[in-house]
Amino acid sequence: MNMAVKNTKFSRRAVALFWLALVAIVLGVLIYLEQIGLLFVLATVALVALLIIVGFSDLEKIGVENVE
Repeated sequence: MNMAVKNTKFSRRAVALFWLALVAIVLGVLIYLEQIGLLFVLATVALVALLIIVGFSDLEKIGVENVE
């Protein structure tokens, strides 16, 4: 069996769309319930997580040769 072949039930796109829908539902419920303080906290944590991911990413190894 080829190691490159994965036996996943759902594609990466389907999983990403599922998470996007779940986050949208949670945010919609929090807006409906007027939990603005919690929304500010979640937005701050998400921004910090994004900045940490970008900060630790190794952008020097990305070159024109690697782009397909």
